[in-house]
Amino acid sequence: MRLTRRMVLAALVAVASVPGFSQTPEPPLPHVAIVTTAGTLTVEVETKRAPISAANFLRYVDQKRLDGVSFYRIVKVGPEFGFVQFGPHTDAKKYLPPIKHESTSQTGLSHTDGTLSIARLGLGTARGEFTISVGDQRRALDAAPGVPADGQGYAAFARIVGGRDVLLKILDTPVDPAKSTSGAFRGEMPAAPVKVLTARRVTTG
Repeated sequence: MRLTRRMVLAALVAVASVPGFSQTPEPPLPHVAIVTTAGTLTVEVETKRAPISAANFLRYVDQKRLDGVSFYRIVKVGPEFGFVQFGPHTDAKKYLPPIKHESTSQTGLSHTDGTLSIARLGLGTARGEFTISVGDQRRALDAAPGVPADGQGYAAFARIVGGRDVLLKILDTPVDPAKSTSGAFRGEMPAAPVKVLTARRVTTG
């Protein structure tokens, strides 16, 4: 039987659809090692689902803007529950321009345990202040009516895949009840901040 061009193409399509057929694999999500004075946190960055927020974080990493910053805010609501925040804080020279907001209702990501997101005020003001959820914070940080007042929540973009014990150690860091930054974060600032020594991309697999 003589094969027509159409028959050959149909056969190729059928073979390509078979599970396990060799195709070009998608590249893995980037991983970043955040080395702190409390230990190392390994982060998987969701460049596919939250491309704007993820790219912003990776710019801070690649330009070494997170080297030397501190975990300057610790909110411990209960055992293994709350959040910690790190970034340039008062070092204005380390900031990059603000980015467009990516709501969790757009990305499909949620503030589950170990999720990284970007702190913000109004929409489009997020820059380089990064929050890590400890415990399930979906009700407090995902997009929902009144979260915050505009209902757009916060932009989740990564998750901890290694070093959760280090995250808990940071959450348990004692705070100074009198310490604040121009009146803000009183009772939430550590007496001795945990420092970020380096933040670098690492290979996986």
